Amino acid sequence: MSEGADKGPLAGTRRTFKEFRLTSMAVEHSTSVLVLFLFVTIAGLLAYRSIPKESFPEFEMPIVAVNTIYPGVSPSDVESLVTRKIEEELNSISDVRDLTSTSVEGYSSVVVEFETATDLNEALQQVREKVDLARPELPSDAEDPFIMEFDMSEVPVMQVNLSGGYGLVRLKELGEELQERIESIPAILRVGLRGGLERQVKVDVDLARLQYYNVSFDDVISAIRQENVNIPGGAIDVNGVNYLVRVDGEFDDPTVIRDLVVTTAAGRPIYVRDLATVEFGFAERETYARLGDEPVVTLDVVKRSGENIIATAAAVRAEIDAMRPLFPPSTVVSVTSDMSDDIGMMVNSLQNNIISGLILIVGVLLFVLGLRTSIFVAISIPTSMFLSFIVIQLLGVSMNMVVLFSLILALGLLVDNASVIVENIYRFIEEGWTRREACKKATGEVAIPVIAATATTLAAFTPLLFWPGMAGEFMKYLPLTLIVTLSSSLFVALVIVPTLCSIFLNPDRGRPHKLNRNGRILLGVVAAIALVVIAAANPLTAGLLVVTAALVWLLHRALLDRISRVFMAKGLPRLVGWYERRLRWALNNRAIVLAGSIVAFLGTIGLYLTFAAPVEYFPEDIPPAVLYVSVEATVGTSAEVTNE
Repeated sequence: MSEGADKGPLAGTRRTFKEFRLTSMAVEHSTSVLVLFLFVTIAGLLAYRSIPKESFPEFEMPIVAVNTIYPGVSPSDVESLVTRKIEEELNSISDVRDLTSTSVEGYSSVVVEFETATDLNEALQQVREKVDLARPELPSDAEDPFIMEFDMSEVPVMQVNLSGGYGLVRLKELGEELQERIESIPAILRVGLRGGLERQVKVDVDLARLQYYNVSFDDVISAIRQENVNIPGGAIDVNGVNYLVRVDGEFDDPTVIRDLVVTTAAGRPIYVRDLATVEFGFAERETYARLGDEPVVTLDVVKRSGENIIATAAAVRAEIDAMRPLFPPSTVVSVTSDMSDDIGMMVNSLQNNIISGLILIVGVLLFVLGLRTSIFVAISIPTSMFLSFIVIQLLGVSMNMVVLFSLILALGLLVDNASVIVENIYRFIEEGWTRREACKKATGEVAIPVIAATATTLAAFTPLLFWPGMAGEFMKYLPLTLIVTLSSSLFVALVIVPTLCSIFLNPDRGRPHKLNRNGRILLGVVAAIALVVIAAANPLTAGLLVVTAALVWLLHRALLDRISRVFMAKGLPRLVGWYERRLRWALNNRAIVLAGSIVAFLGTIGLYLTFAAPVEYFPEDIPPAVLYVSVEATVGTSAEVTNE
């Protein structure tokens, strides 16, 4: 800080002003700040377009499940023979926070929750080691335990459902073809296919015939396995050309299996048809998918981590449209559980709120500061947002639901700092100071209160960064985004806005001065860049923005300018006078005001304690529900909740 007694229009009053060094430096180097302003605008727009748009924040869930299938066994036996054996070994891991288990008929699940600071890879290795130690103690007829890791990035971002009037076999063939097309998209990690029927050759062996011919079941299996192979034959050289030789043995026609020779008895060959019935049927269904009452084939689309969910969904829909001509006429393709719809809606909401905020702020400030002055306050909103996008991208944070909600929440807070500073600069210029000196001294006069007000808001959100547990890992993006956004708005208000005011701000006294050549060039370049970027993302938004700006300008020239002058001359003095009389009464009757405040505070507390509903996880008359969802169930279908 620096201070000094200033001469000039108010020299007789010996008023002393403190200058804020950062603002004074910015005003003195206005060309550099203008270049910084252009850089923030362009880089912010590019960062906004390139930041991945996702549904959920990316974080590691420190939860591992150990599942064991023990078919045909009662829940009590599953608990004693399987669950407790695994629990005893897993309980010895040091970083375990919580250990829960579920034992149902033929199935055991042990869920291990680790501390949030635990390295998940190390935790998985420890779980594998403990499961290997518990495996010899498990029943021999129980299947091997399999370990499942919970990962938010593995959740399908959308589902593609195929239905038609020509059977599930053909539907699955089309689904597999579409699956290959979608998996070829670089942003797609994998595509899971559910539902449909799969062709399978069934060899139904007759036990009585096996005993009659004195043939074992393994003999039948070996005969089929040994015949259904391709045998490499090496290579041969013919006239200097090397040819690879191979004997094709894989079955093209399932009826060939009937004529395979299993063994010989009394000089007579025994064929598969003598021992079994060969049928070309369907494999046992393991997955079911329904959309409403109609059976469908469902493709679960999982994108790669860090990819833009909106662009990924658009690429998937483009592949579907490209394959539509290959589908039979009765094929119906429907997309469900598309997370990109919600993200797109929130992105559009953010864009609309920014544009609406600009228009409303300009409209409100027209009555107090005039058109040209209010524009400087409105500029602080997109500039602060652009700077926030740059920082968010540098931090490696995706544009997920929590971040988008935080940006929309912070939108109303961005204008406060710039409003105070611009209004004070305007007052100094009206008192006769030059624009450069007014920007330095007016900003220095209110810099500390503005910084303190922003710091108090940041202090309220900072503790949320240390929110423990998985809820904290999920919600930490809210305070992080708010802190970045409000800090950006403070920087813009102290550096960029005063510099712009020192170059372009003029009080509305008489006929406004026209912008100089540099000002017109700067305004035109910024507007053109912003319009081109917006048009590339959404031409309709760009068109509406141009039309809205033109209508606001015409409305101001025809009506709002006159209304604002009348309001400033008559309405505002009356409003200030009314407020001054109420304030004087409150200062002269401090005891009454203090007593009224205490009564209002105690009354609010009493109403809250009287009518506030207790927080319950479940209603008192309904016991907690256990939700059983099959591992093979399709997302988007109905799930049954049973109470136990």
